[in-house]
Amino acid sequence: MAAAAAAAAADTLWEDRDVRFDISSQQMKMRPGEVLIDCLDPIEDTKGNNGEKGRLLVTNLRIIWHSIVLPRVNLSVGYNCFVNTTTRTANSKLRGQTEALYILTKCNNTRFEFIFTNVVPGSPRLFASVIAVHRAYETSKMYRELKLRCALIQNKQLRLLPKEQVYDKINGVWNLSSDQGNLGTFFVTNVRVVWHANMNDSFNVSIPYLQIRSVKIRDSKFGLALVIESSQATGGYVLGFKIDPVEKLEETAKEINSLHKVFSVNPIFGVDYEMEEKPKQLEDLTVEQVQDDVEIEGDEQTDAFVAYFADGNKQQDCEPVFSEELGLAIEKLKDGFTLQGLWEVMG
Repeated sequence: MAAAAAAAAADTLWEDRDVRFDISSQQMKMRPGEVLIDCLDPIEDTKGNNGEKGRLLVTNLRIIWHSIVLPRVNLSVGYNCFVNTTTRTANSKLRGQTEALYILTKCNNTRFEFIFTNVVPGSPRLFASVIAVHRAYETSKMYRELKLRCALIQNKQLRLLPKEQVYDKINGVWNLSSDQGNLGTFFVTNVRVVWHANMNDSFNVSIPYLQIRSVKIRDSKFGLALVIESSQATGGYVLGFKIDPVEKLEETAKEINSLHKVFSVNPIFGVDYEMEEKPKQLEDLTVEQVQDDVEIEGDEQTDAFVAYFADGNKQQDCEPVFSEELGLAIEKLKDGFTLQGLWEVMG
């Protein structure tokens, strides 16, 4: 059961890898290992909800914005989706022409642009928090991503990450990725397992527990081997290692599974950043979402994200056309869009 739970956790981590709109209160809660770093209030989602006060939560995996009046109007943007962050002038209904934080993202081959404005004048904390935490995320990928042929070894010793501890170092371990195998050294730490070839330090692999689906002992053409399967997000690698004697193989498999289990309860994502002023707990900041007394049509596609599309090819406004529905001139709508559909998004 524990192995199945760990495998599920490796494949269901979405908070830092996805852009989601109008998520449930359950999805707004912190997952194990996710911590609230800063809370900014009031913040306007200038592109999607211009004129509406909201709250921006900055965690070690994502940013969450929600409307203060209607918490069900919200968005979650994972740092892994960030393309760039800049500060530019935006037109806010609450602040007028003011400096705002622009975040360009890419998720599932779709680009979204987000613009956030601090409603309180003269506060640069919005820019400082988001940009600094995202930088901390970008510089700590070894905790979260499977890496091949990296600068892992220095003077025959593993270059430790912050908060990393070596639990075991095993010499004479064969990597079974090629027909003849490669002899090397195996490290087991509290955040990952690492192997490198003895004849070439740059021939190596680092597998964080965050990306491990299973650790088993299986039979191979080289005899019994330690087999590590990585998550689907990394490509579902199956890596084999030959450890002798069999007693040491069994001991190592048991140790990795035990450390993996402990890690899964409280993962270390490696994003180490603290604000001088501690934010309140998330439970004290979020408002219980009230269930609307309406019937939702299951077949209709919701387009709440349409307002956030990043139109990189648009150089100027579309030509004006006369709208018989409104009785005035409007910018020509893109193909596939209707006034009725836009009103539904706004509602």
